[in-house]
Amino acid sequence: MTSAPNRLPPLSGNRRLLIVCIALIMGACSPKIRPVQAPVEQKQPEKPVVIAPPVKQSPPKTSVISLLLPFGLDHIGTGSPYTASTLKEARIAADYYRGFKLALDSLTFFGYNYRLQLYDTKDNPAQAHKLAYDATIRASDLIVGPIYPDDIRAFTSVLVSARKPIVSPLAPESPIIFHNQNLVTVNPPLETHAWRTAQYISDKLKPQKIFVLRSGYSEEMDYLVPFTKAIDSLSGHRIRIVTITPVHGQLRPIISQLSLTKSNIFVVPSTNQAFLTVTLHSLDTLLKKYPVTTFGHPGWQHLGYLSPQLLQHLKTHITSADDVDYKSKRLNNFIRDYLNAWHAEPSDYAIKGYDEGIYFGRMLGKDSLKNITQSGFNGIHNNFLFEKKSGQGWVNTYVHLLLYTNFELKQVE
Repeated sequence: MTSAPNRLPPLSGNRRLLIVCIALIMGACSPKIRPVQAPVEQKQPEKPVVIAPPVKQSPPKTSVISLLLPFGLDHIGTGSPYTASTLKEARIAADYYRGFKLALDSLTFFGYNYRLQLYDTKDNPAQAHKLAYDATIRASDLIVGPIYPDDIRAFTSVLVSARKPIVSPLAPESPIIFHNQNLVTVNPPLETHAWRTAQYISDKLKPQKIFVLRSGYSEEMDYLVPFTKAIDSLSGHRIRIVTITPVHGQLRPIISQLSLTKSNIFVVPSTNQAFLTVTLHSLDTLLKKYPVTTFGHPGWQHLGYLSPQLLQHLKTHITSADDVDYKSKRLNNFIRDYLNAWHAEPSDYAIKGYDEGIYFGRMLGKDSLKNITQSGFNGIHNNFLFEKKSGQGWVNTYVHLLLYTNFELKQVE
């Protein structure tokens, strides 16, 4: 239905008279003001307004990171349940991911943007090899993983030409075995520990000879070969290395070469429990007459059967890539944030993931990943100081030298 406006009712005569009276009264009461002609202002010519074209803001950069970890998701189904081994791997993967993700989330506060892509390597070299052909992974700004040597070898064997970095986040294996110029080895390999020990002995202690006590197992050569090369190079062949394989801890063959006044330097590259138990006891007996300073394998830090009291008595030094200060404010803040985010206590792998996420995430955000050798980093769990080595990629060369003091390990320098 369409509505139409009602017409206004005609005014009555009385109402017309009232309006006329009001008009006359107002006119009589109004003051008589002679109009004054206002001066004519000369208008200034208007300047043309130039409107600048709007500045087109480029969208913030989003860095794409592909994370390749052994979650083993194929074990979730009832047909192939997790074993103790695969469950441990999955926990390592989950903890590392949580720490890494927390780091990226914290960096977004500074305006950085990331897209994190997760892939399951299943701790299967064939799966890792297959992922190396994935176009989405290859287009990433950074690839982190795989974490196990066989998977790393299978993955990097496909991506051998020069490209963006591939981070080996946890494996301590020497990058020499992978032969890949794109690899970034975060965990310092054993030869780096050997070199650091040799550097300290040569520069600080300056002995005339070093006694190397071997168990006879071939894996000790992974430490001894780079150690010997480093000593020869740093000392100009002025330090003599005396190597013996004591049987049942028998050190009598070298007694005549020991000093009664200066500290005798012993390097023990073994991790064999039976050998260490007997040999370290023999060194302790030697202390009754001869001063002794001992340098052990970096793996000693995790050997629970070694007595801290005995190691302190022998002035034992070891190198370590890890040096966590559990009283530090940074660590306590991280633990608080991790608990809030994941409702779980962080493991060492979570802390490592956080350190690496902060370092590589910041480098990506600043578009300075190509300058990795110029950017050191002091993390909660690890420090990074990368060197580019021919055929090996970038290698972290930062290790701590620790000494047993007050029954715990303290940093020497």
